[in-house]
Amino acid sequence: MKIICVGRNYADHIEELKNERPTAPVIFIKPDTALLRPGEDFYLPDFSNEIHHELEVVVKINRVGKYIDEKFAHKYYDEVALGVDFTARDLQTELKTKGLPWELAKGFNGSAPVSDFIPKKELGDLGHLDFSLSVNGEVRQKGNTSMMLYSIDYLIAFVSKYFTLKTGDLLFTGTPKGVAAVKAGDELVGKLGERDLLSLKVK
Repeated sequence: MKIICVGRNYADHIEELKNERPTAPVIFIKPDTALLRPGEDFYLPDFSNEIHHELEVVVKINRVGKYIDEKFAHKYYDEVALGVDFTARDLQTELKTKGLPWELAKGFNGSAPVSDFIPKKELGDLGHLDFSLSVNGEVRQKGNTSMMLYSIDYLIAFVSKYFTLKTGDLLFTGTPKGVAAVKAGDELVGKLGERDLLSLKVK
């Protein structure tokens, strides 16, 4: 199982971090040990003093595929969830400054919490999904999938040119603005539409 993540897919988040707008999807991968399942707590690592939350819509691949045409990409997933791409921002900044890969800042243990999945047929138009993250009852991030630079189906087609997609692979589709640091004791709640889908405690 691969956890495939997309960076810089929302213009307001690109501006927030003062990053360059990409001309193609920015892709990185987290190992399967980054996965944090529903009901598990997130423990702050000792190598960072600035762990940021990044709420994302996640789809689960349901069949093997490569070189997938975008018009057929919708056939390769039928479940949707919310996930958090926890990022050691201080470490990521250091690595980026040195021109080094981000994996240590993105792929550490437990850095990819994922909610329960729901059938996509229950959500209507996946191109216009509202989602949000509250921390201790305060809304921090709000987004809509219509704000993506690259759609879910485009991302699946793009990624499949480089990596064979396998059943159970997860695709994190990018985060909107509002990313911020978490601290021990924080409680995170993610909403997809009107559903409270993700619940997480930071320790």
